[in-house]
Amino acid sequence: MQATTRRALLAVSFIAALLPGFAGAQPAKPAGEFVPQVGQAGKDVIWVPTPKSLVEKMLKMAELKPGEIVYDLGSGDGITVITAAKQFGATAFGVEYNPDMVELSRRNAQREGVADKAQFIRGDIFATDFSKAHVVTMYLLPFLNLKLRPTILDMKPGTRVVSHAFTMDDWAADQIDSSEGRTAYLWIVPAKVEGTWKMDKGSLELKQKFQEITGLYRSGDGISHRITSTNLRGDQISFSIAGATYNGRVSGPVMQGMVRTKADAPATSWSATLVK
Repeated sequence: MQATTRRALLAVSFIAALLPGFAGAQPAKPAGEFVPQVGQAGKDVIWVPTPKSLVEKMLKMAELKPGEIVYDLGSGDGITVITAAKQFGATAFGVEYNPDMVELSRRNAQREGVADKAQFIRGDIFATDFSKAHVVTMYLLPFLNLKLRPTILDMKPGTRVVSHAFTMDDWAADQIDSSEGRTAYLWIVPAKVEGTWKMDKGSLELKQKFQEITGLYRSGDGISHRITSTNLRGDQISFSIAGATYNGRVSGPVMQGMVRTKADAPATSWSATLVK
């Protein structure tokens, strides 16, 4: 048995063991038209359809807004791309290696009246630039998610990524939800904040593992405080130092926002600049 065939069969077995209803009915075949078969081998994964209810759940988890750009990596029959365009008003792109699936998706988009907003690219997901996406969706295997992870983490902070069934290894999801027994995972690409930040009266030393941050504030008089109540969601950051609560936005090497020294105290502005 050739390695590619063996790999495809292993993928089928892996997904079948995880997903209910895998062996359901195949789609009816219109005369003379290509119809995908559940379990057919592709370049990197086999094809298994995502239920419409889960597609909608994934796009709602991502809080997809009209006019935003969506890329579906491994778009199959185009259901995610078409749903994003038709129900959410997004500009949606599907990246699919199988040319028959690309043509099928284009026909489906035409039938649904969204061919102008749902476009399909015949290409390799690892050779396609999807950096302009506000939302990325995918239904890939774990090792492929992991291979894509460095590219995703270099995307604009706040980009939302939703995966059907499979995780990103030790990058914990920001949200997990399900529909029809299928699980979806959401990640928000975090801003890069690790390093030393100069503040008005001291410095902030931050360590980062994805959206999790820890750190130490050193005041000008040599007193150190560990930061607490940390939260990093996209480019939005918050933390506390010795009872004072900081909320702000990260923009490259600058953080700025408002701080309250006490719950009933008026908020004042703060900023920090990355120095190393």
